[in-house]
Amino acid sequence: MARIWLKNPLAILVDSKQDGSGGLVVEGSIISEVLGRDQQPARPVDEVFDAAAHVVLPGLINTHHHFYQTLTRACPAALNKELFPWLKSLYPIWAGLTEEMIHVATRLAAVELLLSGCTLAADHHYIFPEAAPEALDIQVDAIRQTGIRATLTRGSMSLGEDEGGLPPRSTIQKEDVILADSARVIDLYHDPEEGSRLQIALAPCSPFSVTSELMRQSAALARRKKVRLHTHLGETQDENEFCLTRFGKRPVDYLEEVGWLADDVWLAHGIHFNEEEIIRLGRAGVGISHCPSSNMVLGSGRCPVRDLENAGCPVGLGVDGSASNDGSNMIQEVRQAFLLQRLQYGAAAISHDHALRWATKGSARCLGRSDVGVIAPGKQADLALFKLDEPRFSGAGDPLAALILCGAHRADYVMVAGDWQVVQGRPVGIDLAQLVAEHRELALLLRNSL
Repeated sequence: MARIWLKNPLAILVDSKQDGSGGLVVEGSIISEVLGRDQQPARPVDEVFDAAAHVVLPGLINTHHHFYQTLTRACPAALNKELFPWLKSLYPIWAGLTEEMIHVATRLAAVELLLSGCTLAADHHYIFPEAAPEALDIQVDAIRQTGIRATLTRGSMSLGEDEGGLPPRSTIQKEDVILADSARVIDLYHDPEEGSRLQIALAPCSPFSVTSELMRQSAALARRKKVRLHTHLGETQDENEFCLTRFGKRPVDYLEEVGWLADDVWLAHGIHFNEEEIIRLGRAGVGISHCPSSNMVLGSGRCPVRDLENAGCPVGLGVDGSASNDGSNMIQEVRQAFLLQRLQYGAAAISHDHALRWATKGSARCLGRSDVGVIAPGKQADLALFKLDEPRFSGAGDPLAALILCGAHRADYVMVAGDWQVVQGRPVGIDLAQLVAEHRELALLLRNSL
């Protein structure tokens, strides 16, 4: 296996027990050494990468996304709306998704994430229209063409508006179909081993779009198959009111009733919990994906990240759907989390280190991964390298802080499992101009499909 020395970085985010100022050695897909100042590799290397102009981070990890929504960014029908009316305006459009649209949207989102320093992304796909009943298979093929790691969640919606749910019947599936397909994609694609490039999780969409029985059956299936569980929860006050009206209880009580209050679960958003609910979530070890940009765009509220962490919840970051964030940029999401949580807790309580931790170690914990999210010997060689050579960084003193405070937005190099997937700001092996052209054409077709 080739040994590559990333030598003498401008700055590096390493595990607290390491120095790292001498760089690191990648051997195959693994980080084999982290070097202190003036330290040499233990054995000869095959290649030296001069990292003197780069800030080196563990690959950023995105814990919540909807790749297909890249096709409906800044959609006129959905502008300036809160979550429930926003969804109702978009459901009929998303019902027109085709296999080609899902494939292209997945590739574009993955490349966009890679360019922002993201090396592992969790996608929540819950739209399975008649034209694309095997959407997860389409996503698997697309992801394998990009080089990013992925946790693809087999989402679902089964509770139509005619039965008291939010989505129209054109966007939902029968529960026996959902469960059968969930088992099928786990058996076909889930790789539980260390260093996995692709994992599957089960993700009934939300309390207002699936039945309690589907939540229970999905949990039982996930535990038989040893995969994780994901859903939206606590995103808006409308959701709380829906749960009280339909189930006679708040969302966390509902979560416990259907068997989801457990450490194999991570939730998207987690905004509207009271103190007692935060304690219960922390005691159970439920993970939270904080999605600051989406929360601000939809006016949903502020996730109480420090309270959740202090209670025992792993907290990671998610860009959420590109129709509510309107972007798929993880390093920008780190800055958004930093700023929003400073507004929540004060400038002295939140540092750039907190935000970087949420996007790396915290996100890895949400996804049940111990092999990524940190630069340390034995961990996967997933790395994001940023330059500080743009005008926005001029005069910056602390390179790590500058990435966040000055607003980094694009990585220069990105490595996944020891292979370069971004080189000098460009994706490897992908015609980006052609991909964007295809994506724009399909987005227009989808918007005009009604």
